[in-house]
Amino acid sequence: MSRPTRAPGRLARYGFGTAEGDGGARAADLLGPEGLRLWQPAEQEPVDEGAAELLAALSRAADPDLALRQLHRIVEAEGRSTEGSTAESPLLADLHKDPGLRRRLIAVLGASAALGDHLVAHPEHYRALRTAPDGLAPTAEGRLEPADGGNPVAALRTAYRLALLRIAAADLTGGRGLEQTMAALSALADATLSAAYEIAVAELAEGTERPRLAVVAMGKCGGGELNYVSDVDVIFVAAEDADLSAATQVATRLISICGLVAWPVDAALRPEGSRGPLVRTLASHLAYYRRWARTWEFQALLKARPAAGDLPLAQEWIDQLAPLVWRAAERPEAVEDVRAMRRRIIDHIPPKELEREIKRGPGGLRDIEFAVQLLQLVHGRGDETLRPPGTIPALRALVAGGYVGRADGEALLRGYRFLRSVEHRLQLQGLRRTHTVPAEPGALRWLAAALGFTATPGRSAVESFRAEWVTHATEVRRLHAKLLYRPLLESVARVPADGLRLTPEAARNRLEILGFADPAGALRHLQALTGGVSRTAAIQRTLLPVLLSEFADAPEPDRGLLNYRKVSDKLGSTPWYLRLLRDGGPVARRLARVLALSRYVADLLARDPEALRLLAEENELAPRAPEVLREGFLAAAARHTDPVEATSAVRALRRRELVRVACADLLCRAGALAPSPTRADGANRPARGLSDITEVGTALADVTDATLAAALRAAQASQPASEGLRFAVIGMGRLGGYESNYLSDADVLFVYDPPPGTSESAASAAAHAVAEELRRLLGVPAPDPPLGVDADLRPEGRQGPLVRSLAAYAQYYARWSRVWEAQALLRARFVCGDADLGAEFEAMIEPVRYPADGLTREQVVEIRRIKARVETERLPRGADPATHTKLGRGGLADVEWAVQLVQLRHAGAIPELRGTRTLDALAAAERAGLIDPADAAEMAAGWSLAAQVRNALMLVRGRAGDQLPRHGVELAGVARLLGRDDPGEFLDEYLRTGRRSRAAAERVLDA
Repeated sequence: MSRPTRAPGRLARYGFGTAEGDGGARAADLLGPEGLRLWQPAEQEPVDEGAAELLAALSRAADPDLALRQLHRIVEAEGRSTEGSTAESPLLADLHKDPGLRRRLIAVLGASAALGDHLVAHPEHYRALRTAPDGLAPTAEGRLEPADGGNPVAALRTAYRLALLRIAAADLTGGRGLEQTMAALSALADATLSAAYEIAVAELAEGTERPRLAVVAMGKCGGGELNYVSDVDVIFVAAEDADLSAATQVATRLISICGLVAWPVDAALRPEGSRGPLVRTLASHLAYYRRWARTWEFQALLKARPAAGDLPLAQEWIDQLAPLVWRAAERPEAVEDVRAMRRRIIDHIPPKELEREIKRGPGGLRDIEFAVQLLQLVHGRGDETLRPPGTIPALRALVAGGYVGRADGEALLRGYRFLRSVEHRLQLQGLRRTHTVPAEPGALRWLAAALGFTATPGRSAVESFRAEWVTHATEVRRLHAKLLYRPLLESVARVPADGLRLTPEAARNRLEILGFADPAGALRHLQALTGGVSRTAAIQRTLLPVLLSEFADAPEPDRGLLNYRKVSDKLGSTPWYLRLLRDGGPVARRLARVLALSRYVADLLARDPEALRLLAEENELAPRAPEVLREGFLAAAARHTDPVEATSAVRALRRRELVRVACADLLCRAGALAPSPTRADGANRPARGLSDITEVGTALADVTDATLAAALRAAQASQPASEGLRFAVIGMGRLGGYESNYLSDADVLFVYDPPPGTSESAASAAAHAVAEELRRLLGVPAPDPPLGVDADLRPEGRQGPLVRSLAAYAQYYARWSRVWEAQALLRARFVCGDADLGAEFEAMIEPVRYPADGLTREQVVEIRRIKARVETERLPRGADPATHTKLGRGGLADVEWAVQLVQLRHAGAIPELRGTRTLDALAAAERAGLIDPADAAEMAAGWSLAAQVRNALMLVRGRAGDQLPRHGVELAGVARLLGRDDPGEFLDEYLRTGRRSRAAAERVLDA
C-alpha cells in the first residue's frame, strides 16, 4: 500500500519526526488506519475533533515521537489483554473524554520512557491518572494505595510505581511545584520504608519478639528533598542490646525489599561506614559520636529525620545527638574540614564529566548544599531557626536571619530550583540515577523541551537552556566561594555557643568574661544595636559575637564597642553597610581592630563613615602614587569656582587618604587581617605598602604635597591676576624629609620670582596674598582635619617676611645665614607651584646646606651647643627623657642631629650624602665609612622605633603626643598596634633601644 507523500510533512508540523529524522513517516504509520486510526492519510488531517485534540496534546510533549510510540504500545498491549480491536480501546476513549487524563498521560509518556514501559506492562495503570468525579486531579502526595496480590513485595512494587506515576504526572503538568514534588517523593520513600519494614518484621521467625528498631532518614530523603532516582540514605538504631539480632535481620531484609521495589537503601552514613555494624544501639551511637565522629559526620546529621519503624526512638536518637551536632563547628578544624570535603568531591569527578555535572561539579547542587550546611553548623549553634533539615527551608531561614543577603539568597534559590529541575527531568526519562547533562544533540533537545524551553528567533531551545544553565552555574559558583570561604565563619566558629545567644543575661556574662570595664554600659549599646525584629538587628546579632571578641583583644574594649555603635548609628540604615560587614571578607574584623585601637581613625570614620569601604579591597589599603594623588586633588579643586568650596573638596579627599594610610598602618601587623595589595598593572606582585615607618612617612607626605598643590591652585585663582609671577612652595622639616606623621603641620617656605617690569613691592604683595590665602583656606573650620601651614623656618623666623623672592633668599643666605639655618635647609625640597622656580631655589641653596669645605670647628661646637639647649629647654616640664620619642634619649632628635652634622661636614665632598631623608643619609654615611656600621644600625633602630611609637601614640590617642607612658591602656594600645603582646616587655625594648641609639649618636656627634 503506497503512503501519501505529503502526510509525513504535514505531521512534522505537530513535532513528529524530529527525533526519528524521517519527517514524520513513522508517525504516519502509527497514527494511520493500521495504527491508532487518528489520522487520515488521504485528507492529511485528523479523523475527527477528538483526534485533533489528542494530536495537539502529543505535539506539546517533551518528545512527541516518544509519546506517540509509547501510546501505541500501550494501546496494543491493552488490545492483547482484552482481545479487542484498537478502535475500541478504553484508553483512547478515556483520552478523548478526559482532558486532564490526556494532559497528564501524554506528559508522562513524552518525558519518561521508563514509566511508559511500566504502562505497557500494566496498561490498566493509566487509570491512576484519571480525573476524579469531582473534577480534581488524582492526589500526588506520595501515599501508597493497597494493591492486590499475594506477594507483598510485588504488591508494594506496584503500589510504589502507581504513586510515582501520579507524582510524575503532577510534576510534569504543573500541578506540583519543585518543593511539593520533592516532599511527595520523600513521603513516598517514608511510606515505602515503612511498608518494607512491616514486611521484614512479618517474616521474622515465629516467636521472635518485635524489635525496637528506628529507621532514620538521612541525606536528601532526610531533608525532604528526594529526587526521582536516588539511593535513600538511612541509619538504623536499636533501643537495647537485646534488640540487635532481630533488628539486624529486619534491617537487612528491608534493604533487600527496597532494592527490589524502588531504589537501593544506603546505610553507609552510619558510624564506621560499611565497616561498622549495620545496626547499633542508641547508647553505642552516642558513644561513637562523642568520641570518634568527624566533622562530615556531624554535617550529615543536619538532615536526620525519623522515617520508619520506631519513630519515638528515632526522635530520641536525634535529640540526644543534637547538642553534639551544634558544637561540632567549635572544633578548630571544622570549617576547613567542610571546605576540604567539597574540594575532594570535585577532585573525584572524571574530567570528561566535570563540565556537565549538575550535582557534584563546580556551580552544581553540592556547592549550594555545602555552603548552606556550613552556615547552619556555624550559626545554628545560637539560632535554632537555622536548623531545618531541608536546603530550601534552611536557606530561607539564613536569609531571614540576615546571615545571607537577600539578593544572594534569591540567586541561590533560583539556581537550586533550576538544577534540581534539570536533575528531575534527567532521572525521570529512564528512571535511572544520573546527574550529567547529555552531550548528544538529540538528548539535549529532549531535555530542553522537557524543561519548557522553546525556540525563539535567532536562538534554539537548546541554546536557551545552555545560556540559563551557564548563568545559574556561574552565579552559584561565585556565591559558593563567597559564603563557604567567608573569613567571618572561622571567627564565628571560635565563639562559644553561649556567646552567640545575645540574651541580656548571656550578654552581660560574656561582657564580663571578655574584660569590658562597664558591662552595663556595653549591654546598653548591644541592646540598641540588636533590639527589635528588623533585618538590621538580625545581622547585628550575627556580627556582634565576633566583634566583641575582637574588641576584647584591645586594651579598651568599651571604646571599641562605643565607636562601633557610633558608626552603626550613622550607617545602620544604609543598605550596603551591614552587608559589607557580613559578606566583605575580613572587613568586620578589620573594622573592629581599627575602632578598638585607634581614636584617630574612629574620629575620622565618624566624620566620613563611608570610608570604611576601603577595608574591603586589598588594593584600597595601599598608599596611592604621588602623581595619582596630585591629579585627583587638582581635579577636585578644579570642579569649584569658589576657593573655599574647592579647598573643602580637597580636604575631604585628604581625610579619605588619611583614613586609607592609617587603616593600612593599623592592619599591617594584624596577621591574617593584614592587607596584601598587588600592583595596578595586574601583576601578582606586592604593591607599595606600609611595612616600615619610612613608607608611612612618605605616604603622609605625598598626601600633604597633593593637598598643598590643590589648595595653592585655588588660592592663586582667587587672587587678582599677576601676569608672569612665579610662586613655589618649598617643603621643610618632616614634610621635606618625607617623615610626616598623622598630625604634622606642613613646614614650608614661600618663594616667588617677579615678572620682568613689575615692581618688587607689587610682586611681593601679590605673592604675600597668595601665601596668606593658602594658609587661610587650609585652616578654615570644617569637619575635616585642618592642615596647619607653618613658615617659621623662614629667614628671621616670625619676625621676617612671610614670602621672599629668590634673589632675597640668595642674598640672605649669602650674608646672614647661621649654621642652624643651613641645617634646616638639609630637608628643603620643592613641593608645588612653579617647578622651575623650585629647582632654581634648590640649586641656590646647594652650597649653603652642602658647604664645599664642610664646617669649621666653631660651627660644629655651635651645633652641639644648640642641640644641648634644645634638649633641655624644649623638653616639656615633667617629661620622662627616657621615653620621649622626639627629644628623649636615643629618639628622633638625637639621630637626626647626628646625621645632619655628618651631612653638613661631608656632603660637599660626598654627593651620596645629599638627601632629605634621615635613614637614607644615615645609610650613605655608613657606606662612606663616616659612621661605624654598628652605630648606624643602633641609630636606625632607635629612630625607627621612636617614629613608630610617635605615630602609634597619635593613632591611639587621637591627638598629638610624644611621651610614651610607662603603664596604662595607652602603653598597651601602642604595644598591640605595633604587634607586641606584652606592654612591659615592649617598654623594656624601647628603653634598651633608646639607650643604645643615644650612645651611638653621641659617638657620632663627638667624632
